[in-house]
Amino acid sequence: MEAQAQGLLETEPLQGRDEDAVASADFSSMLSEEEKEELKAELVQLEDEITTLRQVLSAKERHLVEIKQKLGMNLMNELKQNFSKSWHDMQTTTAYKKTHETLSHAGQKATAAFSNVGTAISKKFGDMRNSPTFKSFEERVETTVTSLKTKVGGTNPNGGSFEEVLSSTAHASAQSLAGGSWRTKEEELQC
Repeated sequence: MEAQAQGLLETEPLQGRDEDAVASADFSSMLSEEEKEELKAELVQLEDEITTLRQVLSAKERHLVEIKQKLGMNLMNELKQNFSKSWHDMQTTTAYKKTHETLSHAGQKATAAFSNVGTAISKKFGDMRNSPTFKSFEERVETTVTSLKTKVGGTNPNGGSFEEVLSSTAHASAQSLAGGSWRTKEEELQC
């Protein structure tokens, strides 16, 4: 009997299933007409209080907006201030300081490593440029350019500068497209 009485007097809040059971139960038959009238009056009073509180809250929110406008505060400024404060608060934490220190140290090591890699690559290019294979390639390119200068530039022993060779080649190409005749550099100078 005591366990049954204890179940009726529980002080724990209602859980989901309990709320559903209470909502579907019809207690009106257990109430007298006088109790029903009192509960209805209390219900009307609570609804009126809720409506009044909503109106007061709405008026206070409007007043808050007016004050912020007069102070020049807007949503963007508030967000900036909140962000700045949050950023400052985060920077002052020990976790941030330790992480910043670690990343800074790692960055310094990475910079040194990249510098060493750059130096090694520069040295390899220097070694490669001094290699017999590269020298042979360089000589072949030089021979080809000299040959090209001689062919394009005519019998001029100097062959002209590379820019002059390109210019004369472009000029000759333009004349051949226009139906003109091929002239040597000396003929062009006589015109």
